[in-house]
Amino acid sequence: MNLMMLLEMAAQGFGDRRALTSEGHSLRYAELFAAAGAAAEAFRESGAKHVAVLDVSSPAVPIGLFGAAWAGLPFVPLNYRLTGEELEALLARIAPAYLVASPERAAALAGVAGSQVVARDAFLARAAPGAAHEASWGMDPEETLVLLFTSGTTGAPKAAVIRHKHLVSYILGSVEFGSAAEEDAALVSVPPYHIAGMAAIASSVFAARRIVLLPGFSPEGWLELARRERVTHAFLVPTMLARIALSLEEAGSAGLPHLRALSYGGGKMPLPVIERAMRLFPGTDFTNAYGLTETSSTICVLGPEDHRAAAGSADPAVRRRLTSVGRPLPSVEIEVRGPEGRRLGPGERGEIHVRGEQVSGEYLGRGSNVLRDGFFPTCDGGFLDEEGYLFLEGRIDDVIVRGGENMSPGEIEDVLLEHEAVADVAVVGVPDEQWGEAVAAVVVTKPGRRASAEELRAFVKQRLRSSRTPESIAFWEALPYNETGKLLRRKVREGLAGDGP
Repeated sequence: MNLMMLLEMAAQGFGDRRALTSEGHSLRYAELFAAAGAAAEAFRESGAKHVAVLDVSSPAVPIGLFGAAWAGLPFVPLNYRLTGEELEALLARIAPAYLVASPERAAALAGVAGSQVVARDAFLARAAPGAAHEASWGMDPEETLVLLFTSGTTGAPKAAVIRHKHLVSYILGSVEFGSAAEEDAALVSVPPYHIAGMAAIASSVFAARRIVLLPGFSPEGWLELARRERVTHAFLVPTMLARIALSLEEAGSAGLPHLRALSYGGGKMPLPVIERAMRLFPGTDFTNAYGLTETSSTICVLGPEDHRAAAGSADPAVRRRLTSVGRPLPSVEIEVRGPEGRRLGPGERGEIHVRGEQVSGEYLGRGSNVLRDGFFPTCDGGFLDEEGYLFLEGRIDDVIVRGGENMSPGEIEDVLLEHEAVADVAVVGVPDEQWGEAVAAVVVTKPGRRASAEELRAFVKQRLRSSRTPESIAFWEALPYNETGKLLRRKVREGLAGDGP
């Protein structure tokens, strides 16, 4: 089992079909296969033990990914937002490495010990499709395919280990080979170092769908590229979708008649945001895809029919499912467990555990966090309803404990987002002598809109119990997010402690 199987099948079955479009670059599937072979040859000749890419989304990413799989080397997409010092520390952990970087970063890192640094354009020239290469990759499913470093917000970054068996089993279990029409195009706008970026490339290749790469996200840039390339499929993190919806607030429609399917994931989706998006994209099928780096992407799906049924239902229990992440994939088992490890029933809140072939749960140099029974504790909190729909409540550490009562920040955030003046919000627990923790909120208002703290507190109190009403509300110009769209609650707490962002 090797990721190269997927590209080989696409090249043999759809060799003349366009595989990749990126800022003037275009490759057909046969050409992408040949480029991967040329890249593999360069990697092997270098003597490197890892292949790293430090770049925005560009052709170097898929060529590097498949070339590394061909050469039998782990692929390491690095966060291009890191400082030079941070990058040098990561490169030291994977030395000797073959590093493909943007021209600016290649020049800055040229002298780093243990790395052969190659600028993007030079690498693409070296990997230009040419003579055929022998299909000589290994088929050991246990070989490491990808190493994905965490953001390292609470210490040195961990490297999640994704083996060939993990990502390939996910693709084979969720994508039908060659299922895309020739005109289909998937817009990839998440960074290469996000597991969703790796999964989007692999799934598009197996479906034989054209990949359209967006180097840097902005709502306007995303919309313009989607329209120009007549994009049919796309994936966004919730913050991206929220920004697109906000930029289209005055429009009645997104003006994307070709966009048939839009998936989102990587964070909690507020109800007002998805409702607004469904109005703006009336002809588009929405899918909420919940997964983690350690699970090789998606483990749970709220599909298009679920979205339509929930949005059109008058039953509050059914309508609430629009804020869920759906039900597990057929190849995945999900349980919610209490602190003592006991499996909890419907409606009982605890930590989400997952088991399946695609689940890694392993970190470089740290071993596996998978339990003896094969389940991986995700550190995400949530609950299952009577029909098996999974509801996320954020990281276990984010739960607010006020006077012995556990509160989900997301529940309070969803209510505040219903207010017409609120564009974004974060709710966190802050130290309190009497209650242990108090509920605090930071609000970003929409342009030209105003709301007082007293007004927003009353708004929450009318809809939730008084104990869930924020005891303090601050107003900031923007909330802190990391590069993959996850809210940095630690930064929010630090900002509140210092009376500002």
